[in-house]
Amino acid sequence: MQKILIVGSGDVARRILSRIVPNARVYALLRDASRAAEWREAGATPVLADLDDRGSLPRIAGLADVVLHLAPPPGEGNHDTRTRNLLAALGKAKSLPRRLIYVSTTGVYGDCRGAHIDETRRLNPESARAGRRVDAERRLRGWGKATGVTVSILRAPGIYAADRLPIDRLQRAMPALNEADDGYTNHIHADDLAAACIAALRHGGANRVYNAVDDSDLKMAEYFDRVADAFALPRPPRISRQEAARTLSPVQLSFMRESRRIGNRRLKNELKLRLAYPTVDVGIAEAKAARLAAN
Repeated sequence: MQKILIVGSGDVARRILSRIVPNARVYALLRDASRAAEWREAGATPVLADLDDRGSLPRIAGLADVVLHLAPPPGEGNHDTRTRNLLAALGKAKSLPRRLIYVSTTGVYGDCRGAHIDETRRLNPESARAGRRVDAERRLRGWGKATGVTVSILRAPGIYAADRLPIDRLQRAMPALNEADDGYTNHIHADDLAAACIAALRHGGANRVYNAVDDSDLKMAEYFDRVADAFALPRPPRISRQEAARTLSPVQLSFMRESRRIGNRRLKNELKLRLAYPTVDVGIAEAKAARLAAN
């Protein structure tokens, strides 16, 4: 039976777990002991450790054949010290994992001014957060090349699901950019990202990158409008980029200033993934139907 270590115990990790149990023995790295019971009940073996504490990590060495790395970088600094600590711990084992799948972000491309791009696009991180992701990718690819471990990278955009729609944002009437200033945004349903991770376990190439995005081709405000219309909420007010710079936080602005239209050919052709939610319209419609059924 294949042994899989999941690093990063969020929503997508739980969706992966539900798809691979009981056909694999799954270990879940947790730093919060209070969550151990829920993961054990879901079919995983909890491993209490913290990527920010190297002293807690030796127990994962040699534990698994495959590592699914979904943990985000730390919130500051130029490097992803968590990924570095993970690789240092894995490297102490006599037997290394055969595969490592890392979920990165499409933010590593920076602003592409609405251009159609693929995985060959030059990286141009424009935020410290994206810069740490680039550091993680480079460190992982170098480690894979040096050790022979098959490292595959999935670059994910905005992850959504029925419980991860911008409902609160719309209820607070947070503004969106007007048509002239708005940029293209990209999406992936959480279930499809989980499926992409599993597809990468089976088909991912060594040091190969895959854009884990759906087929949607929307500007950000269009996305907000479609959610608003589906849930009978007011569409967000429109403002100019100059007004946004005066009124919104740096984090909010960082998502608004980047525009790119990302292709997913490798995802479909090489990982052989058939998207359950090929566009956000499918996911929004399902979420609306579920809410109506619950009421």
